[in-house]
Amino acid sequence: MPLKSILFLGAFAVVVVGALFCPVIGILGYVLHYSTGPERMWWAGAIRGLGIRYVYTIVIVTAVGMALHFRQLRFGERFFTRHEKLLIVFTGIIWLSAVLSPPTVGRYTVLDHPSVKFTKVIVFVLMLTHVITTRKRLDWLLWFLAIGTLILGWQAYNTPYGQFVRGRLEQVGGPDFVESNVLAAYLACMLPMIGVLFIQSRWPGKLLSLAAGVLATNAIVLTRSRTALLGLGAASVAAIALAPSRHRPKIGILLCIALLGGLYLSDPQFIERAGSVVEPEEERDTSAQGRIEIWKASLDLLKANPLGVGVGNFHQSIGRYNPAYEGRDSHNTFVRCYSELGVQGIAAFLAVIVSALLVLRRAARQARDLPTEQREWITYICYGVALSITAILACGITITLLYVEALWWILGLPVCLERVVANLKEETVSLPLQDTATLSVRSTAPPPKALARP
Repeated sequence: MPLKSILFLGAFAVVVVGALFCPVIGILGYVLHYSTGPERMWWAGAIRGLGIRYVYTIVIVTAVGMALHFRQLRFGERFFTRHEKLLIVFTGIIWLSAVLSPPTVGRYTVLDHPSVKFTKVIVFVLMLTHVITTRKRLDWLLWFLAIGTLILGWQAYNTPYGQFVRGRLEQVGGPDFVESNVLAAYLACMLPMIGVLFIQSRWPGKLLSLAAGVLATNAIVLTRSRTALLGLGAASVAAIALAPSRHRPKIGILLCIALLGGLYLSDPQFIERAGSVVEPEEERDTSAQGRIEIWKASLDLLKANPLGVGVGNFHQSIGRYNPAYEGRDSHNTFVRCYSELGVQGIAAFLAVIVSALLVLRRAARQARDLPTEQREWITYICYGVALSITAILACGITITLLYVEALWWILGLPVCLERVVANLKEETVSLPLQDTATLSVRSTAPPPKALARP
């Protein structure tokens, strides 16, 4: 058995046993497994015959660990927040659609049907929001996301060009990243949070986050994804708009440096595809023009089926409204949502997005009562999550992310932040008088000049 297979089994055993005693270990192990997709590596052939469902096992033991340490989860008085209830309602709409609609024909014989997959996704998101409820745990989560991004970027860097599909990087990382645009969208939404970690951390953390950011940018170039450019462009605009006016020049300079770094890593093929984003209609390539034609047909589909054609049924239905695109994907998260789940589905989806942004803003406002150092930390994280939400939703305009797990992680993170703020307030109030005074003195120390604080 290869050494890497042995190391993976050892790490898996640590996660499984550790999750029973500390559920956050299971959450972090799941996140890293999702990002890197170890079962798809060459050395995984030696362990496939063991019959272990690694992801399911991690989720189950983490759930058991949560039950055993229920009183230590610190999720607050309400077991489900309003935002979490919206996620559950959206899951209910998906299952109602699956029950009432015609069955999906010949598409999910190997992969899970979207209704099944989405249920698993929301179960994990709810576990995430109930476990990641303290500053330390949130820090761990962000660093594990950065490490997963670093590994993804390293896998991309070491993938031989002969394995590229039509000159584009494909099938790197976990199952959700089989398609290059989805991989690029995930990396694009990770970059803002990696940037926040770079600003906040000391030199070892800065080096790690810098390496993750460079390798992620290089991987995006290798995917030749115009989708990622759209997401990063939207996040850049949001970065300027959401930053306090006194910090906008600094943010602008940092974005210019990042742009120059991206151009340095780019090659002629990537630059040529990037330039096609702004081409006029008569010069668009068939991929871009095809998306527009599919979106037009989807409006006819919605008019004929206001309650949707059923979860997972877009591919088998769109051909009735434009035969040239029979069996094609929507290439748009919002189009896929209203086409399959109808007006009630798109209304619930938009409600989840708005709710996530409102919870994020509320967490930032509630943090104003915290000591300076904690308040600034929360403000940074809220800023990074807001940019990540912007990036991944902008990417969703040209690709389908409705059933991609990473989207729902990002939309669930605001609940984690709100609970972290509540627990920080509780800890501050419960400190002895002298400790509170010490914390206040420390928190009034001037911040390092190199840090831009939005």
